[in-house]
Amino acid sequence: IDFQDRPVRVTPLEYNGFFKWLNNKSEGIPGYITVDMPTGETTLHKLDKNIKYSKSDRFGRDIARHLTKQYPTKIFYQASFEVDEEGNPYWIAPTYKKTIGIFGGEDVDAVLVANAITGETKEYELDEVPTWIDRVYDADKIIRQIDNWGTLENGCINNMFSQKGVLKSTKGYNYLAINDDVFLYTGITSASKDNSNVGFMLTNLRTKETKFYEISSADEYSAMESAKGEVQEKEYKSTFPILLNINNKPTYMMALKDNAELIKAYA
Repeated sequence: IDFQDRPVRVTPLEYNGFFKWLNNKSEGIPGYITVDMPTGETTLHKLDKNIKYSKSDRFGRDIARHLTKQYPTKIFYQASFEVDEEGNPYWIAPTYKKTIGIFGGEDVDAVLVANAITGETKEYELDEVPTWIDRVYDADKIIRQIDNWGTLENGCINNMFSQKGVLKSTKGYNYLAINDDVFLYTGITSASKDNSNVGFMLTNLRTKETKFYEISSADEYSAMESAKGEVQEKEYKSTFPILLNINNKPTYMMALKDNAELIKAYA
């Protein structure tokens, strides 16, 4: 998420099994952890009032059961943990509807926001979602829709045979924090698998606003292999790149890790 103008990963603490929950449920979970993505700095945030609704709680305090009980006709798959700009914890659960007939074209139609401390829940229409919420749309579902656009824009038969103009996402994606929002980034390549991209796709995970930048480039995996080749004697592994704008030129940046998954260098 984008937290106080910094890209961070955030996770609540969990109960270590049923008996830990049984013995500590009255107090609740004391806090959550953030990891600053640029620096790797990890911070434990202790709360004045503890978390009483989570994925590791049981029975009525399990967040999925809690939301289902309040909204029994809504379809949602999982709730993600976020914090607002003041550090208050919430569970964010997008709800889905079918947009093609009764089975196809599944897409988000509303968002359930549950306070992780009190359990108080509110439903938001898509144009009412608070700006501090960063992840309304699921990354894997966005990638699936991007691939549908790229492969079916010129028709199903074209995709099956001639594949003229058929595009697809590269086999990977990453996140960018831009202007208090989190964007999904993926490269777009042709169906011919020629180790090059025809452009980049950025999708706002709160609003679903999507932009396609038509810029020819090497694909991400070629860049990853090139980065590893610079220090091949160290046998580092490369992370999937993020996309930066350096002097108006698209630039890949990636971390190089050792076998213990520790970052040793950047390319």
